[in-house]
Amino acid sequence: MSMVQKLAVLTCLSLLLVMELSIPSVSPAEDYSFDLDEFEKKSFSWGGYAELKWDHNWINQNGALGRLEFYDNPRSNLDRLTSTVQLEGNYNKGMVDFNWLLQGSVQKDQIDSKQDLDVFSAYASIKPAPAVTFELGKKPFKWGKGYAWNPVGFINRPKDPYNPEDALEGYTVTGVDLIKSLPGRLQTLALTGVLLPVDENINDDFGEQNHINLAVKLYLLYRDTDIDFIFFTGDSRSTRYGIDFSRNLATNFEIHGEVAYIPEQRVNTLNSSGTLESHENSITSYMLGLRYLTENDITTILEFYHNGAGYSENEMDQFFQLVNDANRQYNHTGDDSLFQQATTVRDNGYGKPQAGRNYIYAKVTQKDPFDLLYLTPGITTILNFDDQSYSLLPEVVYTGFTNWELRLRYGQFNGGRSTEYGEKLSERKVELRVRYYF
Repeated sequence: MSMVQKLAVLTCLSLLLVMELSIPSVSPAEDYSFDLDEFEKKSFSWGGYAELKWDHNWINQNGALGRLEFYDNPRSNLDRLTSTVQLEGNYNKGMVDFNWLLQGSVQKDQIDSKQDLDVFSAYASIKPAPAVTFELGKKPFKWGKGYAWNPVGFINRPKDPYNPEDALEGYTVTGVDLIKSLPGRLQTLALTGVLLPVDENINDDFGEQNHINLAVKLYLLYRDTDIDFIFFTGDSRSTRYGIDFSRNLATNFEIHGEVAYIPEQRVNTLNSSGTLESHENSITSYMLGLRYLTENDITTILEFYHNGAGYSENEMDQFFQLVNDANRQYNHTGDDSLFQQATTVRDNGYGKPQAGRNYIYAKVTQKDPFDLLYLTPGITTILNFDDQSYSLLPEVVYTGFTNWELRLRYGQFNGGRSTEYGEKLSERKVELRVRYYF
């Protein structure tokens, strides 16, 4: 058993021990008073944040992605400064709600700079009856129960597992929600239907253009268990089926899972000549996780993710070898044609985050440790279960100033040659983020 496997086993055993020893306390009932007017919904509300983020990256000069990105301009480090403003709001008039979220950012490093102004969401929600809601416009979806990954999120934007709570851009859709409360073991039944058009002007990055796609989610609250049955069909992406669940086994212990099945998924793989081949496979992806909170405010999130569309170790090794061959050719002859070829391969699947098959995600945070108020230290790790490479990101968040949040994070990416995290663009990074909420 390798050192990483031993650490994974010890982590799981420690988690089970903490769960066994931690017994949730029950506090006596207390009387509270409040003013109902304070909870009355306002016709107009808005808020957001302004953020400044600096990160310093130590480039992995011997890694495949580092060589590919900087083969014509080698460098050992990269500093990046990003300023972001996010503005969200809601306007309510009778049975109509209008919601929006805008984000603008400016990013600059020693190589390039870019500016973005994005409409993440802008949609109207019309509620003609308590059990019926119609929606029209650009809306983000968060289908699925996973914290870091959502295999059943067929119309979701993919999350960043290191920042899974960040806002994501939506898609322009037309949708309807129907909900019904019931007596008995089946407490709630809800049906959501979404029409998602794709053409050169609308949702053009979703898939094949000039099609209208349909996504349906059936939600059940059965015996205190949340269950979703999800179906997607259309010609922009292939038909796919999903199911997810979540359940609180105790007030401080929740489990969740997802399974997605795609009968025909197009996958790009490298052939023996170093070029991409496209073929269709039957794909099954799944995720199983838990969230546990101890009495002293330690929150643990643990998830296992199988990416059925991911690449095997051998397939990833072919890509790394292609970059090595390109580097050797470029150093000897100055010819970068193989680097251009490798760039195409990277952009068509091999360079995706978590491009492999099996992963373990763990995040542990503690609020106000040792009575240090407003301080939340934590650590996040992602382990590629197949090649044993991993990332480790400790951080500390401080919120002691009104409306301010400061986060300091360090990242370490570890693995041998021809492993995912051993071939990453950066081998280490440090990040400081200052955010003001208004």
